[in-house]
Amino acid sequence: MAACLVLLAGAAPAGAAVRGPVDGARAAGGQKLPGMPSALGDDPERFPCTAASKTEAEKGDWSRRRLDLDRVRVHGTGEGVTVAVIDTGVEKDAAALKGRVTTQGEADQDCVGHGTFLANLVAGTGGATPELGGVAPGARILGLRGTDARGTPDAALVVEALRAATAAKADVITVSAALPRRDKEVTRAVSAALRSGAVVVAAAVPDPPNATADPVPSRPYWPASEPGVISVVDMLPSGGRPDGALRTTGVDLAAPGAGVVSGGPRGSGHFLGSGASLAAAYTAGAAAVVRSAHPDAPAEEVARRLVATAYPADVPQLDPYAAVTSVADAAASGPRQRSVEAVRMRDTASADRAIGRATLLALGGGAGVLAVVWAAVMLPRARARGWRPAGRRD
Repeated sequence: MAACLVLLAGAAPAGAAVRGPVDGARAAGGQKLPGMPSALGDDPERFPCTAASKTEAEKGDWSRRRLDLDRVRVHGTGEGVTVAVIDTGVEKDAAALKGRVTTQGEADQDCVGHGTFLANLVAGTGGATPELGGVAPGARILGLRGTDARGTPDAALVVEALRAATAAKADVITVSAALPRRDKEVTRAVSAALRSGAVVVAAAVPDPPNATADPVPSRPYWPASEPGVISVVDMLPSGGRPDGALRTTGVDLAAPGAGVVSGGPRGSGHFLGSGASLAAAYTAGAAAVVRSAHPDAPAEEVARRLVATAYPADVPQLDPYAAVTSVADAAASGPRQRSVEAVRMRDTASADRAIGRATLLALGGGAGVLAVVWAAVMLPRARARGWRPAGRRD
């Protein structure tokens, strides 16, 4: 049986207010992209299914450049790897995913569109705009639903989907649920995946609109806090977290998760999204590339590569290129060491912080306009880590 990589992403916890379609956000050049909701209100007449975007983005966004995806794909595209996306479903006919999506149950109907949005970040080709492709455009997608039809997460559905993904021998599994309480059946499902050779990766906090200006005590979310799970938070172009973002403990990685452009469930247009679920999807794509480039590597080595090769910061930042090209040394072969707490990661410049504050407005509870700067300032690619590039001789 192929080892599974289970990735769990953030979503609104039970009892939190869900949101309907988000007002458009402006990108550089005057384009206006609709926001991608993570959930819809209960009233279908007031909150209909997410319609096709009428606008196609003209170029790539900051997140792809930050992850260095052009260089990553030289070493692997995820070919031969199946990524299970457990979210709101995945539309089989999504423009940049056609021919590479299978589903189970009702997951072929993605009313919200969020699951398809994430699947495009994992494995989309980008369609007419290759710069907006996913991390692993050669991978296949298995769509499963861990929410109801309106996008509200359900622990029982997450358990069912996890078991289905494991039974289907998916190599990578991404689940969009960050639950406020530990559920024993979710724990068992994750443990079963680990025993079968799975690497479990989870978004550390729920997606917006749960961010708040009021201080909120740091707290764990599940299944991100399960033993053996790689926990991921979203970051701004600055490398920091949004103002007011929920705090948590035990975070392993940060990845782009604000002002990110991706395709939707219908049509060829694009949407703008934010949240830890996006960071988790990017991590899933990176795992797929590593697994395809190193097919003999056990799941634990895949997990170590992702964490040990990350750009050093208060919360290490995902670096897919380093993960796929590095040769782990003895330091990387030991147990993973988690960051103590994700409150605020290192900012790089005052200009970046200004971008970060604007980005917080994206998908902020159903209203607001976001000025997204496409060409964000890139961090230097320092290599002060316990690894060396493949082929290097000291």
